[in-house]
Amino acid sequence: APIQGVADTVSRYFVPVVILIALITLVVWALAGPEPRMAYALVNAVAVLIIACPCALGLATPMSVMVGTGRGAMAGVLIRNAEALEILEKVDTVVVDKTGTLTEGKPQVVAVLAERNESDVIRYAASLERASEHPLAAAVVRSAKERGLEILKAGEFRSLAGKGVTGTVEGHPVVVGSAGLLREMQIDISAVADRPEALRRDGQTAIFVAIDGRVAGLLGIADPIKPSTADAIQFLHHEGIRVVMVTGDNRTTAELVARRLGIDEVKAEVLPDQKAELIKRLQREGRIVAMAGDGINDAPALAQAQVGIAMGTGTDVAMESAGITLVQGDLRGIVRARKLSRATMRNIRQNLFLAFVYNTVGVPVAAGVLYPFFGLLLSPMIASAAMTFSSVSVISNALRLRNVEL
Repeated sequence: APIQGVADTVSRYFVPVVILIALITLVVWALAGPEPRMAYALVNAVAVLIIACPCALGLATPMSVMVGTGRGAMAGVLIRNAEALEILEKVDTVVVDKTGTLTEGKPQVVAVLAERNESDVIRYAASLERASEHPLAAAVVRSAKERGLEILKAGEFRSLAGKGVTGTVEGHPVVVGSAGLLREMQIDISAVADRPEALRRDGQTAIFVAIDGRVAGLLGIADPIKPSTADAIQFLHHEGIRVVMVTGDNRTTAELVARRLGIDEVKAEVLPDQKAELIKRLQREGRIVAMAGDGINDAPALAQAQVGIAMGTGTDVAMESAGITLVQGDLRGIVRARKLSRATMRNIRQNLFLAFVYNTVGVPVAAGVLYPFFGLLLSPMIASAAMTFSSVSVISNALRLRNVEL
């Protein structure tokens, strides 16, 4: 963790300073101490070296991080690196993907607007989408199976990130995706251009299906919002955190979801490679950004953010790119992770304070500054016990994190 650098920097200067203090103690007692001077000089110099052993300083950060990481795992928050745990308490902007993060990630086909036989539209779309890993593709395939339709073998399959898929089914060219993709394929959509907006106003994602170069129909796909999402966003707002939703969905659908959840800013119709650019722009504005996502297309943004947060219900690529994984894929996990970060960093600061205060008080006493006033000296054995006690106090304080409320 970066805060460990503070302890490392202090230790770099601490050791030579302590050796210097021990030498000064040796010289002063040898020249000005009571008889037997050399005996007093050696005992006090050794006591300084023993009591100043920087064990507590070295344990302050790793002990808290280790216990905090364990407490997080018990609460379903897996910490992959300590830096993410440290920075999370400073985050002022959270960027969230919509599908699978704010929503259940289990979309369903709820409307079919067909220009030809409805079963053909779903069968051809499902046959092509079966090769895709996108959650919306899974919804189309699931809809075909629920209707008892045969899923055919697709050829020449191509997936265009953020746009859709193309290929052939039974020799027929098929395109499934956004209006933009159909326009790129020079397919006229004017006959159904006004229909997608009605679906979007109902919170559905409109997917075009074209067969043989003509629009065959529209699929309306809805993905329910997770019940816990609203509470999590309310907590983030209470913490003064700005919430930005980023999605490849149409703006109408995205803004409807944002209004329901009270999200501050919406970035819709965003391609996968543009998500990382959005994170960079926010960072250039001086914001400390956390990104929460679950898909392969979220991985670059998760890696770019100061803190990447992956849903445990998402893809392995997303989890590998993130510093924190929420096992249950629940946004309330961000709330728990934030509380854990704050508690862990507070605990580390307490440990560093204990270690610094211990050495600030212990070294002068071991050197014999109290002897002229109270006749008090520390033997090396007592110094050794005190040094051990300082380490025990730091460890005991770190163990308190096991009981922190998340």
